Amino acid sequence: MKAAVLHAPGDLRVEDVPVPEIGPDEVLVEVKAAGICGSDIGRVMTTGTYRFPTIPGHEFSGRVERVGSDVSHLNAGDRVAVAPLMPCRTCQWCEAGKFHLCDDYDFMGSRSDGAFAQYLCAPATNVLKVPDSVSYEVAATIEPAAIILHGIHKLDMKLGDAVAVIGCGALGYFALQFARLSGARPLIAIDVDDDKLELARSIGADLCLNPTRDDVLARVREATGGRGVAVSLECAGSAPGRDLSIMVAAKQGAVMLYGTAYGDVTFAEKAFAKIVREELQVVGSWNSYSLPFPGKEWFDIIGLLGDGRLTVEPLITHRATLEEAPSIFKALKDRSFGRYHKILFKPND
Repeated sequence: MKAAVLHAPGDLRVEDVPVPEIGPDEVLVEVKAAGICGSDIGRVMTTGTYRFPTIPGHEFSGRVERVGSDVSHLNAGDRVAVAPLMPCRTCQWCEAGKFHLCDDYDFMGSRSDGAFAQYLCAPATNVLKVPDSVSYEVAATIEPAAIILHGIHKLDMKLGDAVAVIGCGALGYFALQFARLSGARPLIAIDVDDDKLELARSIGADLCLNPTRDDVLARVREATGGRGVAVSLECAGSAPGRDLSIMVAAKQGAVMLYGTAYGDVTFAEKAFAKIVREELQVVGSWNSYSLPFPGKEWFDIIGLLGDGRLTVEPLITHRATLEEAPSIFKALKDRSFGRYHKILFKPND
C-alpha cells in the first residue's frame, strides 16, 4: 500500500509499505479521508514522532476492509470513524474511565502507525460505525470535534450564557457550534483572520471581532451589558489568545484552555490579577475520551451529525493525494500554503 512515512523530523516520504496484518480483536480499515491536525505540522516537521519510521495521521474515517475472528459488532463494508487513543486499561485512570489521563497509552499517528496511508490496523473497540448520511470527509472531523465537546462537558454552560470563542480555526469552529447548540447568547467569535470570522458568522456567531482593528474588550462589554462573558473558550494556542480569553470573562466566569503551548507560558499582569481578584475558574481540557469508550463525546457527535445538527462541510477547504503530503507539510511549516481551514488526504482516491 501507499503511505506517507516519517523517517525523521522534516523527512516525510511517500512509499510502498506492507498492508498491516490484523489480530483476532482488530480491524483493517481502508482509509477514506484523513485530516491534518495543527499538531501534525509540528510533529512531522519539527519534533518528530516517538519512533521512526512512523506513519502520521490521527483524524480519519474509512471503510472496514476486514475484521478479526473475535470481532462481532463490525463487518466488512461498514462506514466508520476511528478513535486514535489506545489506553492501557490497567492504570488507575483507565479503571476510573478517564482514558484521556492514561499513564501508559498508545496513539495512532505518533506512537503507532496512523492514517496517512491506504490502510490502517485498529483495535475493534476504537472503531465506531457512522450513519450512511454522514460522508467520509465529515466523519474524519469527529476526532477534533470530540476534543472540544470533551471540554464543554466539564463546564456548566447554561441557556442564555454569553460565550466567547478565541481562535476560530477547526477547534474554534466546533466550539462555536457546540456553544450555539447549548443556547449561548450572545455568541462572540474572536480571531485575527477575517476568513475564519466569516466562517464563524456563517454558523451563527452573533458578534465577530478582529483584535487587529476592533477594541475587543469594549465591544464585549457592550454586547454583555458590561459584565463580560460567562464562558470563554480559548482555542488559539497563543499568548495573546490566552490573555484575551481571561480579559473578556465576567467575574467568576469560566475560562477553558484548549490551545497547545509550544514554549513557556506567562500571563499579562492584568490577566493574572483578573483571575485572582475576580475569582475566575480556569480549566484545562485534554483530548476526548471517557465512558463508554472511546467516549460520550464521540457518540454525541455521531448522533448530532446523523441528525444534521452539526455543520462540517464549509470547514473542509482542501483535498489532496498522499503523494502531495511532503510538499504540503513543507508549505504549512513555511507558511506558504495560503489560506485554508481543514486539509484532508484521500489515500485511496
